[in-house]
Amino acid sequence: MDTIAGLFSFITTPVSWIIVQFHSLYGAIFGPDSGWAWGLSIVSLVVLIRICLIPLFVKQIKATRGMQALQPKMKAIQERYKNDKQRQSEEMMKLYKETGTNPLSSCLPILAQSPFFFALYHVLANIADGKTIGVLNQQLVDSAREAKIFGAPIAAKFMDSSEKVAALGASLTDVRVVTAVMIVMMSLSQFYTQRQLMQKNVDLSVKTPFMQQQKMLMYIFPVIFAVMGINFPVGVLVYWLTTNVWTMGQQMYVINQNPTPGSKAQDQYLTRLLKHATSHGEVKGRGKKKTVAAIVAKGPDRNDIERKFITALSKQGLAAQADGSVFKSSESTADSDAASGGAAKRQQPKRQTKSQRQTPSKPSPKK
Repeated sequence: MDTIAGLFSFITTPVSWIIVQFHSLYGAIFGPDSGWAWGLSIVSLVVLIRICLIPLFVKQIKATRGMQALQPKMKAIQERYKNDKQRQSEEMMKLYKETGTNPLSSCLPILAQSPFFFALYHVLANIADGKTIGVLNQQLVDSAREAKIFGAPIAAKFMDSSEKVAALGASLTDVRVVTAVMIVMMSLSQFYTQRQLMQKNVDLSVKTPFMQQQKMLMYIFPVIFAVMGINFPVGVLVYWLTTNVWTMGQQMYVINQNPTPGSKAQDQYLTRLLKHATSHGEVKGRGKKKTVAAIVAKGPDRNDIERKFITALSKQGLAAQADGSVFKSSESTADSDAASGGAAKRQQPKRQTKSQRQTPSKPSPKK
């Protein structure tokens, strides 16, 4: 870990500078040597980084949905060229190019965070050794080295020896209890985030290997974090726990406001939207109107959830428009048939009686 962190030492100066700026703010409130001052400085570093990464997060969502939509086509390519791996790869790349999808886009936020994560690890490792780094002078290093979060120094690790922990002015029990609790919270937040994604924001109508891979990651990632966490300083655990909580909240917002088509989350969102439109007689809000407009534009390509929404609107005497607005319509039955894609039933001729069938029809008189 120290070797990897050393590779990102070029960014330690900006990271240490940001921490010092936040520390000067929180130090004025809690005291410069307080664990809260240093801990909140790390939390604020995470918040600042994640705000800057919001555009990448949007790209990640689009890439993930794009990959989900391509799964049936990818599966067909794999089956068609299962004996020709080179042709299979060529067709996959062609498919990505045609659709403008990049599989690596889903990893952008994690990759973008990595330099800051390892730079922070490098900073905390130097603090533990009492060495200056970046813009942290000896006075600040000594202050950070003695700062504790619930009795655990921010530079201490779960695997540190009792002698090393004692040198930081703490007990091994305090360090291990605090780090263990934080590792568990970090792993659980990761698990919940992935589970929320799988249960609510995946198109349930498409069963593909991609979904199975995501399900596996739901269990693998928390284990990886737990194993790696025992070698993270308390300050890094604060960083990673904060970014996990941020990701969880950010994802909850996206699932509630912009769910994946065909998912359980979309069904719940459109149910709320139907209730909103019924109670107000209109759709309020640019985001809601955009959703309705997108559904209207799909026409016959709507999924079952979207068709149910349009039909339910029609039954309430409301008709959805191309601009996302709705208006009251008295022709609710006709709208319902049109929205569900059904055709009006043909009128069947009256059935003749036996006597009528046996009676020959009179020929028309000749002129």
